[in-house]
Amino acid sequence: MSSQSSTRQRLIRSALQLFISQGISGTTTRQIAESAGVNEVTLFRHFGSKHGLLLGVLEESTAFQHLGKALVAQANESENPEQAVHAYASNYLHALEQVPDLIRSLVGEADQYPAENRLALGKRLTEVNQYVAQYFETFMSQRQLAPQMQFDKLASLFECLLLGYAVIEFTSEYHQLWDHQEDFIHHAVQMILHGAIAPEVLSKNAPSHQPSIAVADLPADTVHTILRQAKKQGLQNHALAYVLFGVGLSPEEMIGLLRSQQLSNNQQHILQVQTATGSRQVTVNQWVMGKRLGSYTANPLTKWLKSRKDNEPMMFIDEHSQPLTTTAIATYWQTWTADITTLAGHPPTLDQAQQTWCIDMLMRGVTLENLILLTGWTLEQLQPYAQRAQEKAALEQAARLDQKPGSGASNKD
Repeated sequence: MSSQSSTRQRLIRSALQLFISQGISGTTTRQIAESAGVNEVTLFRHFGSKHGLLLGVLEESTAFQHLGKALVAQANESENPEQAVHAYASNYLHALEQVPDLIRSLVGEADQYPAENRLALGKRLTEVNQYVAQYFETFMSQRQLAPQMQFDKLASLFECLLLGYAVIEFTSEYHQLWDHQEDFIHHAVQMILHGAIAPEVLSKNAPSHQPSIAVADLPADTVHTILRQAKKQGLQNHALAYVLFGVGLSPEEMIGLLRSQQLSNNQQHILQVQTATGSRQVTVNQWVMGKRLGSYTANPLTKWLKSRKDNEPMMFIDEHSQPLTTTAIATYWQTWTADITTLAGHPPTLDQAQQTWCIDMLMRGVTLENLILLTGWTLEQLQPYAQRAQEKAALEQAARLDQKPGSGASNKD
């Protein structure tokens, strides 16, 4: 590579990095020159102006090509149409999220660019669109899916949706168009797929979904009453109830836990949960429904494990040192809740413990995206919980309003 070519590429790389980190308008030619290790005169000799350098970035940078090729490679990663397109959209938006200042500048300052810059930007968008079309063509042909529209038209529509989302997110933080990114992606994927693939093909390839459940979380005082009742029954009972309400595991997951699958230190308490599809890590929370139940190293679960004198590997065992069963946990639950009645007029059910944990996590600020990782559930499975958390937040807000005195109005009739 010649010295002139090397200098030009250094300027392009430096400009792209600075445009990404601080936007086009926030970047000066002096900063670019200094980053590239040349003087400003050299920059002007190669590109004439900052807009000339931007043109070079748009025309010669390989960043767009690398992004497009990476997206095409994803076509082989999933057999299910919804999962594959969802993964593509997530990665596409993740890539855009790494360059918010560049996106804002490209959109907000477009009318200030010379015609050749706008033409170069248009060519780059067309190039990305070609990769998207190639993605859909590869994905559908491998799975023998018949598209209902041309690949380039399908790609253009999807690209407009994703770019539109990014522009709105990066320029307006306070809209109420969707609850979160996963909500947007879910509906965008559904729209694209149902417009591109025949309904009977989608039904054939669709994953099996669990039926929607009626979420019925328990109030805090009921949860703490259950925990107190469990504590009276012994260390293991208290540990079981703690894992139900503080970790959100199902009985089926709890009976498979090994003593070696927990990490407890001053900074965290983690459980490694094995599932049919792999494993995931979950945090053992110190706080359960507004009340602290110890620390990471001294809580109902660690106290139970420290009391053990046996060498059995299972975390929970029966009186014969055999692995605990789900039936035994259900029996313990009945003992803890024998004298408790919910608002519905019947004793709490065991599945309400996990439901209560999920709602508590959402109310405390855990996003649906992160709850998917913690639970191993799909977005569709978590939608009823998101709805219930919104209802609960609305009730709490209304209750707080009732606690505030009137602003200047008389309280008398």
